[in-house]
Amino acid sequence: MDLGLLCLGLTLMGALQIQAMYIPPALIPAPPLSSVPLQEDFHEDQFQGKWFGIGIAGNSIWKGNASSDYFMYSDTYQLMDDHSYNVTMLILRDDECIQWNQKLVPSVEPGQFSLDNETLSDGLDIYTVRIVATDYNQFALMYAMIKFEDMVYFQTKLNGRTKELNSEVKQRFIEFSKSLSLSDDNIVFFEPTGASCTPPLFFQ
Repeated sequence: MDLGLLCLGLTLMGALQIQAMYIPPALIPAPPLSSVPLQEDFHEDQFQGKWFGIGIAGNSIWKGNASSDYFMYSDTYQLMDDHSYNVTMLILRDDECIQWNQKLVPSVEPGQFSLDNETLSDGLDIYTVRIVATDYNQFALMYAMIKFEDMVYFQTKLNGRTKELNSEVKQRFIEFSKSLSLSDDNIVFFEPTGASCTPPLFFQ
């Protein structure tokens, strides 16, 4: 699996959908997970439900790459009895609704999750997600660390319960991304789309 296909599949966890990706010659090093903030007193039940991808940044994202296409997506988190999330990602691309299903399992720290072993593919060793900050009703600021074929990639993500968020929340996302040595060229906001996909009935 090449990196472009990997990132295509990882949209499910709140990452971005990229058809062609430009990787800068020297990747910005990923910060240690222990240095990334984690939402205090995380409430797993309040986090479940539907989120829209508002913005994304990362050391493998390059806004100046004209061949890259970025699409708004939605992630729906369904809390399971074992405290994992079944996650359904939906994206409308060329009038076609594309869906992925994955499972995120909790770690010892509330608010941190990893891709379950059954989903890890050849070359994909680690996929870890941390909920950096959320008010559960409006926004969620997230961090993801991916190890693929001995390369370590990281992403920050801004999700919203609606397709648009105010400038204050967006600025907080920008400042957090830049605190990890990312630049404006590594930060992308999605344009809201009028059309959307319909989630499976068991998520409604």
